[in-house]
Amino acid sequence: MKQSEIKELSVAELQEKLGETKKSYSEMKMAHAISPLENPIQLRSARRTVARIATELTKRELQ
Repeated sequence: MKQSEIKELSVAELQEKLGETKKSYSEMKMAHAISPLENPIQLRSARRTVARIATELTKRELQ
C-alpha cells in the first residue's frame, strides 16, 4: 500500500487494515519459517506497510 492510499482512509479503516496486515504478516512469517516463501520480499513489504499504517494512525492521534 502506498502512502497516498493510506492518507485517504479514515481512522476506522486504518485500524481495520492494520489488523489485517499484521495478521497476514505473521502468517507469512510462520509459513516462511516452515518452508521458504517463493518471494521473501513479501515479508519486507508487509512489514513496511504495517509501519506506514501505524505511523499514519499515530500522526492523526497527535493532531
